[in-house]
Amino acid sequence: MAGEDKNEQFQLYDLRVEVVCPPGERIMCGAKEGDYFTLEGEMLFLPPGQGISIYSLSSVLPLLAAKQRTTNKNDWMSTDALIACPDPNCKSQLRIIRTNLRTFNHSDTTVVGLEGN
Repeated sequence: MAGEDKNEQFQLYDLRVEVVCPPGERIMCGAKEGDYFTLEGEMLFLPPGQGISIYSLSSVLPLLAAKQRTTNKNDWMSTDALIACPDPNCKSQLRIIRTNLRTFNHSDTTVVGLEGN
C-alpha cells in the first residue's frame, strides 16, 4: 500500500506566518498586528474571517518551501525570520515561525518514484 515504506519518509516543518509591526506605524495592506496564516505541508490555512493581501503573500511565498525544510544552524535560512512588506511605505513585516515537524511519505506526495525522472 502507498506510503507505508519508512524508507520513503521525509519531514517538513509546519509554519506560522504572522504580521508584526513597530508600535505606532501604519500597516498599509489591510492586515492587523498578529494576523497570521499557517502552512501544513502544501496547504495554507487562514483563521475564519481573516484574509491576507496578495502582495504580502507574494513577498513571503518564495521562502516558505525552504523554511519548511531542516537547514544547517549556520544557514541564514535557519536564523532570518522577518520578511519586509513589499510596500516601501509600510513598516510591517511577516515573521515565519517553524512549529510542528510533520512526517510525509514520498509516494503520497508524487507519482514519481524515488529513482527520479
